[in-house]
Amino acid sequence: MLQVNNISFGYTDKTIIKSINFEIQKGQNIAVIGESGCGKSTLLKLIYGLHDLGAGKIFWNDTEVLGPKYNLVPGMPFMKYMAQDFGLMPYETVAESVGKFLSNQLLAIKRLRIQELLEIVEMGEYSRVRINELSGGQQQRVALARVLALEPEVLMLDEPFSHIDNFRKNALRRNLFAYLKARGITVIVATHDSTDALSFADETIVLKDGEVVCKAPSMKIYQNPKNKYVASLFGEVNELIVNKNAISETILVYPHQLKVAEEGLLRVTVKQNYFKGSHYLVKAAFNGKPLFFEHSTPLELQLDVNLNVVK
Repeated sequence: MLQVNNISFGYTDKTIIKSINFEIQKGQNIAVIGESGCGKSTLLKLIYGLHDLGAGKIFWNDTEVLGPKYNLVPGMPFMKYMAQDFGLMPYETVAESVGKFLSNQLLAIKRLRIQELLEIVEMGEYSRVRINELSGGQQQRVALARVLALEPEVLMLDEPFSHIDNFRKNALRRNLFAYLKARGITVIVATHDSTDALSFADETIVLKDGEVVCKAPSMKIYQNPKNKYVASLFGEVNELIVNKNAISETILVYPHQLKVAEEGLLRVTVKQNYFKGSHYLVKAAFNGKPLFFEHSTPLELQLDVNLNVVK
């Protein structure tokens, strides 16, 4: 397993990662989410060994992860890390880039392995194209194929789908995470996309200001968010103060959990409708503050409606 034991780190005197502890089992897919600047990318770099820890230790099984003070070439050999800038050489062909670290002793096997990896990321027809002739999304897919080439024990991906078109991203995610799960590769994904956490991650780690807010199965975090910050990482969320039996209670409610009713817990005024394809996201006013709920059709502006919470 991967053990992160009370680690802290700062690029300067300011501490960015603050006393973080967690464990990850072999073969798990872990999503790391949080607002920009919360420490997601730095955490992945520390786990890979790109920086020396200020405090604490990291272990993969019985092997301690050590930084540049101990390794001439930073990074642990049984791990792979894909940064947001991809790290590709512009004048290499796609095949050369993906096969860069594969042995040349058996060229036929090497060519088959390169083609297999390119098929996973749907780049098979681009094997002879140079990197500088590709779009950003295509380069990102090549970078994904390259980090898979030697099948690491632990794979860290920093925003791995950020440049990829939505129509291709969904299939790519399914192919990639199925491949990793089938081979028992432990994967840690730093992401802003809640789909990476909800649909594919076994567990999610939520970071805020360099600290772990929570670590739990993704569905549990979504259904029972610890606070508004956690809930907001999955989309719009309403923080409501409601009165039940003369007692005020603060609740967190996603837009899909609010339904229009003849009699309801909340009375709101419709302010705007946003078409979302399968439904409308309706912005309303409640006690002078914005509130969001979903409805199958657009509602008349300034219309007063009643809402009930349905969980």
